[in-house]
Amino acid sequence: MSIKPIIFYDIPSTAPECAWSPSTWKTRYSLNFKGLFYETTWVEYPDIVELCKAIGAEPSMIEQDGSPYYSLPVIHDPNTGAIVSDSARIADYLDAAYPNTPKLIPAGTHTLQESFRVAAYNATRQHLRPYVIPAVAGILRPRSKEYYVRTREEHFNKKLADVVPTGEAHEAAWKEVEAGYNRIKGWMRDGDNFVMGDTISFADFVIAGDLQWCMKGFGADSDKWKDMLRWDGGRWAKLLDDLKKYEGPVEDIA
Repeated sequence: MSIKPIIFYDIPSTAPECAWSPSTWKTRYSLNFKGLFYETTWVEYPDIVELCKAIGAEPSMIEQDGSPYYSLPVIHDPNTGAIVSDSARIADYLDAAYPNTPKLIPAGTHTLQESFRVAAYNATRQHLRPYVIPAVAGILRPRSKEYYVRTREEHFNKKLADVVPTGEAHEAAWKEVEAGYNRIKGWMRDGDNFVMGDTISFADFVIAGDLQWCMKGFGADSDKWKDMLRWDGGRWAKLLDDLKKYEGPVEDIA
């Protein structure tokens, strides 16, 4: 029986090679790392909820008020009929459905992987958000941009341009971003290339997904991105370089 491509739902942009979302990058890395056959279906922001409901994808989380929150990534595997949302749940599914491919969650490390994912988010993402969320608005396509800007300004209760720290506030806030990455480095032994030493795992894609988010949002030639590449002696630049072979295939929107 021939293997059909997994359908991978991602959010498009005008950035080089289109992919930009930290969450969907985790799944893109995962699919390529496992060598699985897939095709990207690009979904604009205003269409995500309707798509998820139409194909029967579960919400990625439940809000505090009990309402469902739908987001990407989502995959539809026509070989098994499975429809899976959320990058961590997708990683678990891919390991179970394709056991003869490299493991995203090595045996006995599920708690480690989940704990690292939460810890890394707390160390870096909360400090990056005021910088990258406004920057991403500049790379989205028109339909997504209108939705994205409107909903994020409602969330922050201010214009996106006013979310970005400036002046002395920027100096302190940017140091917090760097300190977060230093914290992650401190969890790793000297000489280790990856979170699990020499073994690539989903935890590395958590870090790399956020780095892709920053690079695409800020721009590869921006001062902020160049600054990040210098941190920790170039550790994060090296991580992206080590994982580069798992970025493809490039699937720009038609």
